[in-house]
Amino acid sequence: MDVSELKPLLTTLALPPLSLLLLALLGGALAMRGRRRVGGTLAFLAVLALGVLSCHGMAVWLARTALPQFAPLSLPALQAARVEAIVVLGGGVLPEAPEYGQAQLGPHTAARLRYGLYLARRTGLPVAFSGGMGLGSSSAQSGSEAEVAARLALAEHGALLRWLEADSRDTAGNARLTAPLLLASGVQRIALVTDAWHMPRAMHAFSQSGLTVTPAPIGFVLPLRSALLEWLPSASGLQASSVVLREVLAGALSR
Repeated sequence: MDVSELKPLLTTLALPPLSLLLLALLGGALAMRGRRRVGGTLAFLAVLALGVLSCHGMAVWLARTALPQFAPLSLPALQAARVEAIVVLGGGVLPEAPEYGQAQLGPHTAARLRYGLYLARRTGLPVAFSGGMGLGSSSAQSGSEAEVAARLALAEHGALLRWLEADSRDTAGNARLTAPLLLASGVQRIALVTDAWHMPRAMHAFSQSGLTVTPAPIGFVLPLRSALLEWLPSASGLQASSVVLREVLAGALSR
């Protein structure tokens, strides 16, 4: 097994909820062995942290304070940057979609592709899509993200993707394998489409590959409900916090 294939497992172990659940279990084990004060405190703090991170308001705060901020891309700014192509990054597929009878793009990828094609329609710029079989992909996934994206871009939007990169497995691979395709076509200035929380790491990777990058973020972590509900624990809040923390960790390790 390639060491990189352990990344999804290690990430799951390091991030909530599993990391905090393991910490709570450790506290319980210590308490049962007679170290009640230490064990009880550890378990309490783990459960408290899990509760706080399950609040969507905490996810919003983390996204605003722990990650670099990117503004939405305006068309005048895109034109001023003399962008030559739009690059859309994959973010997962649904390998089995029984209602369609074939694989579909995951929600993050579908939103990124839709925005990339929107920019293409407004500017006339060509589109590249980068995404292969991600680390931790389901065994049911038979094709790359790029293949699914190309099929859906044509079928649902009537659009052809100029460049397809179908071998990458992570963000670093997106940049490493997409840059040569673009540079070989004389393209150096790109607009990069991905979620706002993923943009810092993606910008770093693509800038290091020799491209001049203009961020075109989507999927901002913003308040969704009333102030009260924002600070009540929920599954969606925990998911949002985990996504932000994953990017903070990944960004630190990639530097």
